[in-house]
Amino acid sequence: MLSAAFLIATSLQAQAPAPAPSTPAAPAAATAPAAPEATPLSMEERTALAAERAALAAERAAEASIRAAEAAERAAAVTAPPPAPAAAPATDKKKGEWDVTVGLGLISLTGNASTLTVSGLASAQRTTDNWIYAIKSFGSYGRSRPPQVEGQETESQVVALNAGLELRGDRRFTQVISGYLLAGAEADHVKSVESRTYGEGGMGVLWWDEKKEKGRESYLRTDAAFRYANETRFQYYPTRMDLPDVDLGGPRFGAVFRYGLAQNVLFKEDVEVLVSVIGDSRMLFNSQTQLSVGLTKQLSLGASFLIKHDSSPPPGKLPTDTALALNFEVML
Repeated sequence: MLSAAFLIATSLQAQAPAPAPSTPAAPAAATAPAAPEATPLSMEERTALAAERAALAAERAAEASIRAAEAAERAAAVTAPPPAPAAAPATDKKKGEWDVTVGLGLISLTGNASTLTVSGLASAQRTTDNWIYAIKSFGSYGRSRPPQVEGQETESQVVALNAGLELRGDRRFTQVISGYLLAGAEADHVKSVESRTYGEGGMGVLWWDEKKEKGRESYLRTDAAFRYANETRFQYYPTRMDLPDVDLGGPRFGAVFRYGLAQNVLFKEDVEVLVSVIGDSRMLFNSQTQLSVGLTKQLSLGASFLIKHDSSPPPGKLPTDTALALNFEVML
């Protein structure tokens, strides 16, 4: 900075006019003493003085530039609009609202043999800060007529007649652990189960509930509880006959898993195991695997495979039932 100031001072000195020669002072009175003459500055002194003044001016200019920059920054901060609040993720569900899903499946065959089977399901869930309420229902009905000989009419038979309803309430102690009570009833007349009413109490653990990019999700919940059920039996097919009732009671373990394979493709798995320790040893195992493809925001097409196993079924019935179905689901 001093070198620049020195160059500026030298240039100014070169352009400045030479000082005029001093004129001799008029003769003073004889009685007054003569005034001393001013000593002219040398070239080196004038150059040093000019350089000092130039350096001081440059320093003041730099300070003024800094103050101007700070003032501009403060003005920009005052006039700038406040930042917009971050938008909530689109996948977050509003708490306190019911999420309702309705599904419908249909199988129809006509001709030499005829089959008509209709199945439906409905579920609803409401989540608050401290509670989770859930309702689930299902049902199916089907009739089938075997091939008939010309001139002879064959009678159709019932191949599916079942329904169920389940109510559940979870009290959330934390975001992960909850205690719950569950009550339900179901019937399967083809399997000679006139009715099965049950109650359950236990603990649920939400291992994770993630909403990924592009609407994908991942969810896992497990249950550990004790269930008691009363099963009334009656044989409807092929001949009507009363059967002895049975009781069930023991630990139940369940899991619900959801995973988004792609933006509109969802894999679902619901599995439960009940080991009865009341009376004769008995185990019930249910598993439903489903692959759902979203066609629109509310409508999806799904394929499901259901397994129901009973180690001690009613007399004359097989222990395992399976069902492969294609259905439509509507989210309300």
